[in-house]
Amino acid sequence: MDFSWTEEQEQIRKTARAFANQEIAPYVAEYDAAERFPKEIVQKAAALGFMGGVIPAKYGGSELDFISFTIILEEISKVCHAVGCALSFPSGLAGSSILRFGTEEQKEKYLKPLAEGKGFAATGLTEPHSGTDVASMETVARKDGDRYVLSGSKAWISFLEVADWILTFATLDRANPRKNICAFLIDRDTPGLRFKPYKNKLGFRPLSTGDVFLDECVVPGKNRVGAEGEGLKVAMSAVENGRLGVAARALGLAQACLDAATKYAQERIVFKQPIGRFQLVQSMITDMITGIEGARAATYRLAWLKSQGAVQARKEASIAKMMASDAAFMAATHAVQIHGAYGCSGESPVSRYFRDAKVFQIVEGQNQLHRSLIAETHLGFRE
Repeated sequence: MDFSWTEEQEQIRKTARAFANQEIAPYVAEYDAAERFPKEIVQKAAALGFMGGVIPAKYGGSELDFISFTIILEEISKVCHAVGCALSFPSGLAGSSILRFGTEEQKEKYLKPLAEGKGFAATGLTEPHSGTDVASMETVARKDGDRYVLSGSKAWISFLEVADWILTFATLDRANPRKNICAFLIDRDTPGLRFKPYKNKLGFRPLSTGDVFLDECVVPGKNRVGAEGEGLKVAMSAVENGRLGVAARALGLAQACLDAATKYAQERIVFKQPIGRFQLVQSMITDMITGIEGARAATYRLAWLKSQGAVQARKEASIAKMMASDAAFMAATHAVQIHGAYGCSGESPVSRYFRDAKVFQIVEGQNQLHRSLIAETHLGFRE
């Protein structure tokens, strides 16, 4: 594995960093407090090609390698991971599923505008009674001639306020859901489709997240993604991309915590010296550095494997997601501690980092799940 960046990757990093500092930093505190998704900022980023990710150019993408994709997400997420989340979506479940299983018509209508930043999407997989146990979904699809009628609900689905369409999943047989799951593309204005956003969430506040209700939604057969019964395969096809995106965003947030704590430890004077002179503060800084460096190595190793065309890197994806989100929460905890009372102020960025860091340990599979996946793969209980 080559740890050096190419000249092009260095330029991508500089461009992403400049964009984040100039176009996002002045506004992030305001739209986070207001729980408002910064659609206008994401569209500016899309104009630079940041939203195209690894999607081929013929479908509106930037055709980046996975390392360049990860660099963009890390740099943007140092300032705002919510913008990073939007930029990751075309390369994650929403876009990758259509790229791999969709028809040409679906790619033109749904994938291309998404990759170009001309439209937004949501993915409805998690249900109220089940998060991790995706195969036990209760949302049902009833076939009616050349169309399907969907009924059920999804929970904790993001981008509800801006999504033009949703990729969601339903089973043809509740008695045997796993082998009968199908994936569907549903336009926002479809009768029976209703969104109910949650308010005042702990973190991830700019991302409009909530419930999706499907009340006898009629979906044309041409909007099914993949064959009947391939829904679980469609959902799992992009899991590595999704976990890489989460790891990159968590890594960016962790680095922001370290940067803020370092600056404060150098400037805050107590007993006539910077608090960075105290051993216990140094110990926390060291924990942050080592945690971030380990997470960065795991994250970019996953990106490198994906760029090399790895057919499956599930274990590595779990390692990267778990390490990066754990490093982010540890870094955020230490950053607040180093800032003391100032870290508890709503005006302090580290208080926002702390709230968001906790959520990173839960999204894209709770870290306890990833611990199990890593161990079971290592022990040969899982491929």
